[in-house]
Amino acid sequence: MRFLVLAVLFAAFVVSSCGNAGALENQAVDVQTESPDRVEALPIFFVKAFCPEHGFRGTADAGQKVDSGKDEKTGLEVVSLYGNNKKPTAEQLKNVDVVVFDLQDVGVRFYTYISTLHYVMEACAESDIPVIVLDRPNPNASYVDGPVLDTANYRSFVGMHPVPIVYGMTIGEYAQMINGEGWLNGGIKCNLTVVPCLHYTHYRKYKLPIKPSPNLPNARSIELYPTLCIFEATCISVGRGTDMQFQVLGHPLYKDVIDSAFVFTPKPNAGASNPLLNGKECYGFNLADGDAIFDWSLGKFNVSVIIKMYELFPDKPNFFNKNNMLEKLVGYKAFRKQIENGVSEEEIRSSWSKDLERFKEIRSKYLIYS
Repeated sequence: MRFLVLAVLFAAFVVSSCGNAGALENQAVDVQTESPDRVEALPIFFVKAFCPEHGFRGTADAGQKVDSGKDEKTGLEVVSLYGNNKKPTAEQLKNVDVVVFDLQDVGVRFYTYISTLHYVMEACAESDIPVIVLDRPNPNASYVDGPVLDTANYRSFVGMHPVPIVYGMTIGEYAQMINGEGWLNGGIKCNLTVVPCLHYTHYRKYKLPIKPSPNLPNARSIELYPTLCIFEATCISVGRGTDMQFQVLGHPLYKDVIDSAFVFTPKPNAGASNPLLNGKECYGFNLADGDAIFDWSLGKFNVSVIIKMYELFPDKPNFFNKNNMLEKLVGYKAFRKQIENGVSEEEIRSSWSKDLERFKEIRSKYLIYS
């Protein structure tokens, strides 16, 4: 058989099987798995690897096109699923018997690995190829919150399914939900197997030993990411181009607005070759250790932060980007006007609470862990 995998867990799982192997992977592997450089040491013949956003070794900028090619260190053929095609073609799957999906998710709707999961499952279902998902802990699995995506109007690669911003599921549970809810094209079903984690629960705090992508360097950035990523649809820097990505908020125009402001200057670095506000001194807030001005209660998509940053910004007409990226990230049309019109956090949350409760009922059918 031909597999797509790099992880030791899977190597042990298929050791009694005969044939060839490959993987859908990138560098975000933990201490219990093999790195891409160790593929040749595993007792499997690798055909190829598919890679998602950020590339096979997890170093590409967010949104940067990832090209297919050959991995220089391993010689492995790498097929990009973040370039000209986001869904494996029948030709790319030719002679492949099994696809193994092993990526570290962070449990947030607009983190694109779950979109890649969807297209891999769909392509394999259409080609009658089984998919094995090697499950991993989700560092944001302890809660479910945020508006549910309006898929009729804002479905995109940063949001494909009617789920909230934080969905509280591992990637294996999520794969079961994609299959069970008929979200693949035409309601087709994927031949899916999930290899579960051992001794794991949703409420067990899990710190990733390796960053899952270039701009999520630590546990605090992953914790703040569900809220701070919304600022990617604004003129506000979230720290790309610093060593505090998704842990700071700032803009030059806050200089005379925020007392005792935290100051940082974005500059090109690994994962951000041309960051927003490149070379400009930004004034704002350091959230790495918390900040008294914001309530960072666990288990919450923090609308109050977005409200406060908008209230403080002196050039309100230019706070949000003019495209529809805000709606794609948040998931519904009214949010922009709610913020601009000074609607309270309680009212905003109330506007999507019923959809959130309906999702929780759907989610409960696919949970593997307590």
